[in-house]
Amino acid sequence: MSENNLLLEALGQTAYQLSGNRKRNLQVLKDALDPLDGSLASDQYGTGKLIEDFQNKMAAFLGKESAVFFPSGTMAQQIALRIWCDEAGNKKVAYHPLSHLEIHEENGLKELHHIEAVLLADTSRTIVLDDVLGMKEEVACLLLELPQREIGGVLPPYEDLEAISAYCRERGIKLHLDGARLLEVLPYYQKTAAELCSLFDSVYMSFYKGIGGVAGAILAGSEAFTTVSKVWKRRHGGDLISLYPYIVSADYYFEQRAHKMEQYYAGAVELAGYFNGCHGVEARPQVPVSNMFHVHFAWPKEQVEPVLVRIAQQTGIGFTHYLRPARENESSCYYEVSIGDLYAGIPQEKLHEAFQLLDDAMRAGSEGK
Repeated sequence: MSENNLLLEALGQTAYQLSGNRKRNLQVLKDALDPLDGSLASDQYGTGKLIEDFQNKMAAFLGKESAVFFPSGTMAQQIALRIWCDEAGNKKVAYHPLSHLEIHEENGLKELHHIEAVLLADTSRTIVLDDVLGMKEEVACLLLELPQREIGGVLPPYEDLEAISAYCRERGIKLHLDGARLLEVLPYYQKTAAELCSLFDSVYMSFYKGIGGVAGAILAGSEAFTTVSKVWKRRHGGDLISLYPYIVSADYYFEQRAHKMEQYYAGAVELAGYFNGCHGVEARPQVPVSNMFHVHFAWPKEQVEPVLVRIAQQTGIGFTHYLRPARENESSCYYEVSIGDLYAGIPQEKLHEAFQLLDDAMRAGSEGK
C-alpha cells in the first residue's frame, strides 16, 4: 500500500478532521430530501416551480436580474465567457494563469468555443489594477477568481475590485466573477453578496464547496444574459430531464451554512496560527482571508506523510488525505485546508496535542538532517 493510501486510510479512521463539513456520502442527499413532501413535482428540462423558485431566490441574493442553475461550474463559466465573446465579436478573454479554466478543464474553452486566453499577473499573486491597465490586447471579458484558490485563497483589496470594475465599464470590457467560493469571502470584505456582485456583469457560484451540497452551480446576470445562457446550457447537454437532487441539496445546505461563513473564517484564522507555530510549517497566506488556506511543509511529502499518519493514529485528528509537491520547490509539499462544520467539533486539548506532536516531529527531523 502506498503512503498516499495510508494517509487516506488514516484520515478515514479518525474521530476528528480539520477540514470540511462531513463525509461526502449518500447521507448528504438524504438529509436534504427528508424534510420534503414526496409528491412535490420535480423540475423538467430546466423548467418548473422547483428550479424557477430557486433561481429567483439566488438572483435576489446575488443582486442580479436573473439566474440559471447549472449542473457544473465548468459548464456555467465557459458559457458565460462564450456569451460575452459573441456579444463583443472578440474571441479573447483575460484571467489568471492558475484559473480553473486554464489548468483543470482540458483546454475546454479553446477546444469547444475557440476562445483565446490572455493570462494576467503571475502565479505568485492575484490580478491587480496595474495588470488590467497594462493589457496590450483587447479582450471581451475579464474573469476574476475570488478567492484565488491555487495560491492559498488570497484576495485583492476591495478598492482594487472597485477600480477594475470602473475601468472595465469605461472600456466596454465585461467583468465576470468566478465566485465558486463567493460566500466564503464575504466576511473578509464585510460586504453582502449583492454588494460584491454589483461590481460584475456576470457571476458564478458553486453549491458543493463551502456549503457542501451534492453538486451544481448558479450563473447570474441580466435577463438578456441568462436567456442566452439557457440556450447554451441546452447545447452543452446541461438540461437534464431533472436536476432536483442538486437543486434540493443546494437550497437545503445554503440555508444550513451560508450564515456560518464568519464562523468558518474565524476558524481558519485560528487554525493557521497553530500551523504557523510549528517548526518548518507555514500557512499561506499566513493570516487567511477566507475559510481556506494552504499549509506548506519544509520537507518532501514522503517525509511528511508518515508524520501525519502517526498524529492521526495517536490523537484521532486527521489533517488531510493528500499532500502535493510544492510548485516552486519539490523538496517541500503542501495541502489545502477548507474549514467547515467539522473544525468546531474538535476539542481544544486534542488540537494542542496534535500540533505539539507536529512541531516536535518537524524539529526532530530538521535536526537530524
